[in-house]
Amino acid sequence: MINSLILEMISYFSGDPKRIQHFTKVHAFARLIGETENLTAKQLFTLETAAVVHDIGIKISEEKYGSCTGSQQETEGPPEAEKMLEKLGFESETTERVCWLVGHHHTYSGIDSPEHQILVEADFLVNLYEDGCSEKSVISAYEKIFKTETGKRLCRTMFGIK
Repeated sequence: MINSLILEMISYFSGDPKRIQHFTKVHAFARLIGETENLTAKQLFTLETAAVVHDIGIKISEEKYGSCTGSQQETEGPPEAEKMLEKLGFESETTERVCWLVGHHHTYSGIDSPEHQILVEADFLVNLYEDGCSEKSVISAYEKIFKTETGKRLCRTMFGIK
């Protein structure tokens, strides 16, 4: 199901390789962290699903508002994710949780589960690189955002911080 979802998201973002590259990298890091942190099969499936569709709200936000702020993505993303997941036959319980995660992936307070934490960490790993963040910004994110041992290790190693 995850591969079908990835292919559907590639079609959704057709002509936008930057967005496609972003979500595939977030998915890869989320899966790596989730597996290494020993999530249950159900948690890992939910995490992977959320990682694939986490930025689905960007396209509609840009169409509606001409921009795609984090809050716009959190508002517009869940209904789009729900449509796609239902179309592909995802169970309602998974769809509901994934939509909640999509609607909170830019909310860094009140992280409520390992899936939420790992999604945020995976997104940060990719964003810190793609945005060309300074060492100071990376260290700040490391100290404030990263909680899992695997996420911390990846951040330290990728960005060469101590």
